[in-house]
Amino acid sequence: MAGFPILRTRDLSEAREVVGRAFCDHRLDIRQGTDLSVSHDHVSGQGLSLNALSYGAEVEIDPGQLGHFYLLQFPVAGAARVWHRGEEVDASTRAATILNPDRDTRMIWGEGCRKLLLQMDRHHLEQVATGLLGGEMPGPIRFDPRVDLTRPDGLRLMRRVMSAATAATRGELWAGRPGLQEAWAERELAAELLMLQPSNVSHMLWREARAPLSREMRRALDYLQANMAEPICIDDIALEAGLNVRSLQIGFKAAFDRSPMRYLRDLRLDAARYRLSRRTNRESVTEVAYSVGFSHLGRFSRDYRERFGVSPSATS
Repeated sequence: MAGFPILRTRDLSEAREVVGRAFCDHRLDIRQGTDLSVSHDHVSGQGLSLNALSYGAEVEIDPGQLGHFYLLQFPVAGAARVWHRGEEVDASTRAATILNPDRDTRMIWGEGCRKLLLQMDRHHLEQVATGLLGGEMPGPIRFDPRVDLTRPDGLRLMRRVMSAATAATRGELWAGRPGLQEAWAERELAAELLMLQPSNVSHMLWREARAPLSREMRRALDYLQANMAEPICIDDIALEAGLNVRSLQIGFKAAFDRSPMRYLRDLRLDAARYRLSRRTNRESVTEVAYSVGFSHLGRFSRDYRERFGVSPSATS
């Protein structure tokens, strides 16, 4: 990405200011090693940016919370240590990291560490996730901080980001006024991130392709999303969709390979798993079960274990 330089400096204050404008305000301190020698290349799209960044010296970076974006970091040389979401990750060519917008972060980039960074706007990612889920997000998306580059999914994600950076360098993407090609590339990068990196919504994403839904089926799904916690029966769903019960059953079987009531059960379980995976201000199992529409705790625990392989209390 050498064709997009925004900074070449040995000055700490200038580095903090320019890098901060591209990302967010942060604390930057030299720890030890060689003199600072900052190189930052940056290209922006509508919902993301690609960055190649190195500091030369060993530095400590404390951005606090990123606020409005996710930051995927691939070390292409050297190593770094990242503290995020209560976890410590040793980043290298074997392990990348992703930072969530609403969790504190602190990093130490080792001497000679160079990274390829994908900065993705929070709103853009949530829009893509909404399309993939077929309904509104239940809350913030939070990824596991460690991206395992020794596994196929991690490697595929890294190669996808590197391909986008190569296309930008060649002038094939983000070279002028954004068009359909850029919009498609940005959507695909967001979709790949959602599908390949574990998060608190991974269990909700369906990997299989589905045929477009009819207006009646869309009304049925909207009704279930909006009334998940209510005591719903199949007649209620059919009435809202404008279908008879048999047509509704056939439609759900064709689109989702499950009955309408099984779909509702899975929707409730997915919402419960999302809430139980919180690492702060976590609710009790009982509170979660009742809030998503289960009236029988024993049945909730049985169904939850059947769907996710663990008990509700063991969810992390």
